[in-house]
Amino acid sequence: MRAHLARVDAVLVQAVIAAALSFAHLHDLASAAGQDGWKAWAYPVSVDLLLVAAWRRLRSGRDRAAGWCWFLVALAASLGANIATAGLLDLGDVPDWLRILVAGWPALAFLGGTLLAHTTHEPPAEPAAEQSTGPEIAEPVPAPSAPTAPELPVPSATSVPAALVEHARKIATAHQERTGTPIDTPTLRARLGVPAPLAEQIAAQLT
Repeated sequence: MRAHLARVDAVLVQAVIAAALSFAHLHDLASAAGQDGWKAWAYPVSVDLLLVAAWRRLRSGRDRAAGWCWFLVALAASLGANIATAGLLDLGDVPDWLRILVAGWPALAFLGGTLLAHTTHEPPAEPAAEQSTGPEIAEPVPAPSAPTAPELPVPSATSVPAALVEHARKIATAHQERTGTPIDTPTLRARLGVPAPLAEQIAAQLT
C-alpha cells in the first residue's frame, strides 16, 4: 500500500510541476504577444481545458480520431510555448505570425472544446428487418355455397293422387284434340309444373 501511495504521489508531484511550468510558459508567451492582464492568464487555462477534453474523448473510446486531433493541437500549443520561451524566441520582439496565432487561439480552442464536449455518438442502427420481396398474396377464401333447395321426395306410382292423374288426363285429351298427337312427358311436366320423375309416373298411368 505504501509503495502504491508513493508511486501515486510521485506522479501527482510530476503532474503539478509540469502543469505549473507549462502554465507559466503559456502566460509569458501570451503576454509577449500583446495579451496583457487577465487575458494572459486565460490562455494557459484554455490550452489545459482543451487537453482535458481531448483526453476524456480518447478515454471514452468513441470518435478517437477527433480526440487525437484536438489533443495534438493543444499539445502543440503547450510545447510551442515551452520551446519559444526557452530562449529560442526574443519575447521583446515577437514576430507577427506568432501574434496572429495567439490572437486566433481562443476561437480555435472554443471550436475544439465544443466539438469534443457536445458531439454525441450515435449508436449503430439496428439491422432492419428482412423485407418481403413482394406483396403477400392472401389465400383465396372459398365463397360460401348457395343453399340448395331440398329435393322433394318422388312419390311412387301408388302414391300419385287420383285427382292429379285425372287433371293430367284432361290436359292430355285437350292436347291431342288440338294437335292430333298424344302429349309427351316434357310437355305434360311443363303443364303440370311437377318434377320429371313424377311426370313420368303420371304419363305411365295415362297410357
